[in-house]
Amino acid sequence: MKIAVLKETDPQETRVSATPETAKKFIALGADMAVEAGAGAQAGISDAEFAEAGAKVGERGQVLADADAVFCVRGPDPDSLGGAKAGAWLVGTLDPFGQRERVDSYAKAGVEALAMEFMPRITRAQSMDVLSSQSNLSGYKAVLDAASEYGRAFPMMMTAAGTVSAAKVFVMGVGVAGLQAIATARRLGGQVSATDVRAATKEQILSLGAKPIFVEEVAGIEGEGTGGYATEMSEEYQKAQAELVSAHIAKQDIVITTALIPGRPAPRLISDAQIATMKPGSVIVDLAVEQGGNVEGASPGEVVVKHGVKIVGHRNVPGRLAADTSSLYARNLYNFLSAFWDEETKKPVLPEDDEIVQGVTLTRGGAVINERLKGS
Repeated sequence: MKIAVLKETDPQETRVSATPETAKKFIALGADMAVEAGAGAQAGISDAEFAEAGAKVGERGQVLADADAVFCVRGPDPDSLGGAKAGAWLVGTLDPFGQRERVDSYAKAGVEALAMEFMPRITRAQSMDVLSSQSNLSGYKAVLDAASEYGRAFPMMMTAAGTVSAAKVFVMGVGVAGLQAIATARRLGGQVSATDVRAATKEQILSLGAKPIFVEEVAGIEGEGTGGYATEMSEEYQKAQAELVSAHIAKQDIVITTALIPGRPAPRLISDAQIATMKPGSVIVDLAVEQGGNVEGASPGEVVVKHGVKIVGHRNVPGRLAADTSSLYARNLYNFLSAFWDEETKKPVLPEDDEIVQGVTLTRGGAVINERLKGS
């Protein structure tokens, strides 16, 4: 089996879908690894390191020639996959909802597209979950970005000249990114609080030493969708939550928003009116800015100042820690395919009735077959 590792063409993308570590592991299983020249450069991995691991490094055409599987971070243009075998697997984060036309093109091209962000959130697939591995580091980086933009110190400091108060940090959305943001802000010495639409996250917030901010005794607080994702809430809950958050947010120095709903625009959590109540010099980091944003006025790729408050909207936050996120992402891909590896044929066998395979497979036999995309 030949696995091709592509150099990302999106100028915003700094990550790579394989590392020398995972290349060596695939080769040990019996695969041939071909890596496009320069694929790992922005993640701090040289072509020589891939070659030393046993991979063949070459130009795109050489790498794709007769490839059985193509690894990527972001979905490439279908026209750029020429040379791969008919029915080759394309494995990566393919943005199926945002790039639906491209998914249709993969089907027409005979590519079997496997979207890693559709990985079911089940125990067996935890080591394959790219959303969790990337979100974890995004939550960490969001706090560092906030600290960089914030014109004051994070921890409380008692000096002979007086006391510096700890930064008040409010995390909105307590998924993987939010939990890591809480933990990082606490490590930096911040006074941390957090909220989520899922009542079950209260214990998680408390376990990290932060204060839960929740609406009590209002219908719709459960907020638990399928697969552990958040879902949209009742109107009554949304109104009560908005009032509570408005009162709380006015007292905060830093707010980090992480809320996403799969397949839908990011929910609006902070309005311009709420921003206006914050102290000048405060900072908001919107991790959902590329999906429409949790914060009114947030702009992808920019740091916007409104009412004296900085609204940070960096694109591709995982890519801002490319070495570590690439390492974790590459392991996710390895864990996925190696779990189905057949030792006799020296390649993975993906059973069509397997829950994981059904979850990630977008296209097969020239058609879009994924249930989540049907009718979209």
